[in-house]
Amino acid sequence: MLVLQLDDIKKLLAKIGYKDFFLQLIDALESDYKQWFDFDKKARIGNHFDYGVIELMPISNQQYYAFKYVNGHPKNPLQKKLTVMATGQLSLCLTGEPILYSEMTLLTALRTAATSAMVAKHIAKKDAKVLTLIGTGAQSEFQFIAYSFIFDLQEVRYFDSDEKAMQKFARNMASFNLKLTPCNNAAEAVQGADLITTCTADKCRQTILTKAMIDKPVFINALGGDCPGKTELEKTLLESATIVAEYLPQTKVEGEIQQLDADFECTELHQIIKGEVAISVEKNGTVIYDSVGFALEDYVILKLVYQLATQYKLGNQIDIVPDLDDVKDLFSLTK
Repeated sequence: MLVLQLDDIKKLLAKIGYKDFFLQLIDALESDYKQWFDFDKKARIGNHFDYGVIELMPISNQQYYAFKYVNGHPKNPLQKKLTVMATGQLSLCLTGEPILYSEMTLLTALRTAATSAMVAKHIAKKDAKVLTLIGTGAQSEFQFIAYSFIFDLQEVRYFDSDEKAMQKFARNMASFNLKLTPCNNAAEAVQGADLITTCTADKCRQTILTKAMIDKPVFINALGGDCPGKTELEKTLLESATIVAEYLPQTKVEGEIQQLDADFECTELHQIIKGEVAISVEKNGTVIYDSVGFALEDYVILKLVYQLATQYKLGNQIDIVPDLDDVKDLFSLTK
């Protein structure tokens, strides 16, 4: 089985470059979302605690089975630990043989950003130039980078309740040739925005974005509402906008729409990618992508990095599955 560690992913990005990697990933996401009904899907399996959540995210088609182990512990930074940590596995469905075990903390940020940019490509205004980030934690730079390969961004407006997170973001963004506008609050940050990403971590019902703050039709990428009892958007804003979800059975439990009636229905992402439904900011006004993160996105990036790592000879093979002359003689391993 191939094992990919953080250093292997860094080497892969260095070989390919961010732009080629993100564009390959976006193409792969679109391709597999078009095969939506080929996948055996289920909402992720979560064990919830007062201080966080640990989840398994499985999915398969006839070729591969993939799953991700991931946590979400908002108070971890106080202990100098990451809020989100993840690992993933890819296996062959024909035999059940595991072929890849990988770090997925970095890969999750990459696939989340790529998915955000892919959705915006289909829904947002094509001439979008101003990106607002509410929350400048671990995923913020990746969000900008992925968007920058789809849109000609001229300005990034940003706000976080943690001043150190804003300073970190400014340092990491200093090498990019665009206007950086730190803001004092979310209402200031969204002024003039064409694209808005909300990405905060607290496991609670909060309102960081309201209808009154929005001064023109806009694409809203709502990342932070991603488990039961955790939301970011005002209910009135949800009720006034057009909403798109990845997988309704999961989003109704974990997304922003958990605030709405149980029988609420909306367009799923695969319908837009396949061209079955046309939704856009120009046509529909403000559109909210209620993104909770879905296992298909993990499947896509695990498959892609497996192919690329094999091509570039990265990672290490480990003997985690016995290789026996007599496959029925497992006891021979003890001798």
